[in-house]
Order: sequence, then C-alpha cells, then structure tokens
Amino acid sequence: MSVTLPLILEPSVLKDHLHSDDVLIVDLSSPATYVQYHIPGAVFLNYEWIVRIEQPRMGLLPTEEQLNNVLGSLGLTKDKHVVVYDDEGGGRACRLLWTLEIAGHTNYSILNGGLQGWSNHGNEISSEIVFPTPCKFKAEMNYEPVATRQFILDHLSDDNVAMYDTRSAAEYTAAKVFAQRGGHIPGAINIEWTDAMDMQKDKCFKPEAELRQMLENKGLTPDKTIVVYCQTHHRSAHTYIMLKSLGYEKIKGYPGSWSDWGNEPNTPIEKD
Repeated sequence: MSVTLPLILEPSVLKDHLHSDDVLIVDLSSPATYVQYHIPGAVFLNYEWIVRIEQPRMGLLPTEEQLNNVLGSLGLTKDKHVVVYDDEGGGRACRLLWTLEIAGHTNYSILNGGLQGWSNHGNEISSEIVFPTPCKFKAEMNYEPVATRQFILDHLSDDNVAMYDTRSAAEYTAAKVFAQRGGHIPGAINIEWTDAMDMQKDKCFKPEAELRQMLENKGLTPDKTIVVYCQTHHRSAHTYIMLKSLGYEKIKGYPGSWSDWGNEPNTPIEKD
C-alpha cells in the first residue's frame, strides 16, 4: 500500500518522505532550472510530453499511448505516490496531476510553493541528474475530469454548470487576443488563476477560508459542476487542483481551452 499524503503538500512533510520508495517526486521546472538545482531524487519531466498540439489548438489531452510511454518512462507504478512541483507557480505541475487523474492514478500531491518554497525554507537541493528505471504503465482512462467543446455547448444554458475563466481580465474582455477570435465563453466568470496564490509566500495557495470566500463571492459554489479553462488548460489546471483541495467534487478541465474555442468559427462568444 502506498503512503498517504495530503493533496497540498507542505515542504516540511515532504522532507520526512524524501527518500521513501513509495514516493515518486516529479520536477516540471524548465530544463535549465532542473540541471542547476532540484529536490534530491526528483525525476525531470518536460511539460511538452504531457500535452498534444494540433495547430492552432494547444494543450490537448495526450493519447493513451503517449500517456503510457511518458508515465512508464518515469518509473511510475500503481503503488507510488506522486509528488509534483515546478518553478512557475504550479501550473505545469497541476496539469500533470489532472492528467494523472485521467490516467487512473489518483495517489498524488502538489508541493505547496514549488521549488522556490522548498529552497527558501533551507531544504536540501541537488544538481545530480536522476535517471528513472522505466516500467510498463497501463492507463485506466477516466474522462470524467474532461470537458469537451461539445459538453460546454450542451450546457451553456444550464444553471447547474458554471464556466470559470482563469485568464487575465484583458484576455477575458478581448483586449488581448491569442486566437482567431477573442472574448470568453458566454456566462463565464473570470477570476485570474494567480488570485489563488499568496505572492508574498512563494506563490503558495492562499488559506482555505480566503479561497472559499473568493469563489462564493462569484457564485462558484460546490453544488455546481464547474468547468475551468484558460488559453490551453495550463493555468486552469492549477485552478482545478485548488478547487479539488477545497472539496469541490464536480470539476472539469477543458483541454485546448481558448485555443480550441476561440479558433472555432461558430462557437458563441461574449466580450464584455
């Protein structure tokens, strides 16, 4: 039986499990950062390996074969608890957690504060490259955490489904456009993903009570199915994990996000 760790993992707790055979630590920092320093024993994973691109659509769900190859190359077995982190606020790390959930591996945590939080607390760092022992990984695909374009179209008028746009206000209002068309999904509520972070504390998640208040003020309550999206489902993956940590049970991420919706000629769009 694998070790049980909380979804949002504090550096002090990881420190006690650093050399556990039951824990697989995965680093999604930039390659240059990993080579320079990382948590001892952490294996490197390039973010590009866990997303699929079909121009102009980015951040799509990888194929099952790609998932099996990538996760197997990390040496991921069913009994291991995966701890992930990155060097950019947790977006890449959370995208891996969302992907693991789809692959049927739910024993996972994100390191609160990421690499900065770890090193700023004076914890041990290493520059030794870790070469994992590959294994055969077989995904048990679960598409419940996935919102497709069709799912969203089918639920635009559904009061029990809320669209949560985690992009900047400029992207939401079409002041900045990164697709053929700008704006947002009709009825979507905009809270930028960084609003969940404590910028003075290594970009850790803000306290639970503060996050709950932020969400409830916008009507994003746990009784609703909440679809999170950004430009590619990178930033919104962080929001997905934040909601999950608060006990929200009906959450979906939209792979491709605005690069899918905004590059489709006939999808409905709002700009206010």
